[in-house]
Amino acid sequence: MRIEVRTQSREEMVDITRDVAGAVAASGAASGYALVYCPHTTAGLTINECADPDVCADILAGLGRLLPREGGWRHAEGNADAHIKASLMGASVRVPVRRGALALGTWQGIFFCEFDGPRQRSVDVTVTLSDDS
Repeated sequence: MRIEVRTQSREEMVDITRDVAGAVAASGAASGYALVYCPHTTAGLTINECADPDVCADILAGLGRLLPREGGWRHAEGNADAHIKASLMGASVRVPVRRGALALGTWQGIFFCEFDGPRQRSVDVTVTLSDDS
């Protein structure tokens, strides 16, 4: 299943947990794994706290301090920092599915991490059944 994500700014973290949970429910899987994959080189995925929006603000601020947009990068398009940030976040996350639902921790959410927006993006969700489904 493909999830569409419209980002609003150059850098932001979008909580896509509900969309991924919907894909899991639509799959009918009772147990297994959900693989969430980002096919973009300037965006990534992560799992982190979703209860306090300051966590996402702190992550973006920390990445900005580590990898400033104007960092003397060689990449000609002017978005080298976005490529590096996306590599640090990663292109995928894998979440267990138990009893037909994502088995995330109490405060965890799945975030699409935009580093070169705003853009129309997509995320692929593949649910793999386990033997006990």
